[in-house]
Amino acid sequence: MGTVSLTIDGKTIQIEEGKTVLHAAQKAGIEIPTLCHHDQLEPYGACRLCMVEIEKNNRKKLVASCCYPVENGLIVRTKTDSVDKIRKMLIELLLSNCPSGEHVEMAKKYGITQSRFKQADTPESPCSLCGLCVRYCNEIKKEHAVCFVGRGVDRAVALVPGVSDVCKTCRACFSVCDAGKIVYLVDMVQDISCPPLRPMKKQ
Repeated sequence: MGTVSLTIDGKTIQIEEGKTVLHAAQKAGIEIPTLCHHDQLEPYGACRLCMVEIEKNNRKKLVASCCYPVENGLIVRTKTDSVDKIRKMLIELLLSNCPSGEHVEMAKKYGITQSRFKQADTPESPCSLCGLCVRYCNEIKKEHAVCFVGRGVDRAVALVPGVSDVCKTCRACFSVCDAGKIVYLVDMVQDISCPPLRPMKKQ
């Protein structure tokens, strides 16, 4: 496999073919925020926090750096007005849906302390919908016990009925859930499956 040469924030970087722009930036020590990216999982590109501006054939566009493959001569800018604007909007939307998690620290870096959007009604089980727990369960553990349900604003993480018994003992995806949703779901299953014992009434 050959190597390609690209420029990120004015720095020329050599990297193997098949890698992504995010890999190239990480190799060069250039920070790009991510939420749904995990080195052990396939690229997903759902959170879009890793958006960067690329320039190719004198045309510019925004792409998700975790999914975009490196190319010879590609020019990448990780900090432009357009990139900052879209990241701030995404972080505000995340905060409205999920008031806890990694993105809270990211928000502070962009000067955002609260979202202007309506807050979600489920503060007891916040979820950023990053999908790490779903993908970790499918790709690493091969259990397929966690899934997404619903669409649009109703989209949520759920345990697959009939399969989720494995979650009680597995708990491997807890380490990738920064908001606490999967912990809440698994604990709820345990509560339902294992109600506290009550003393029997004497007849």
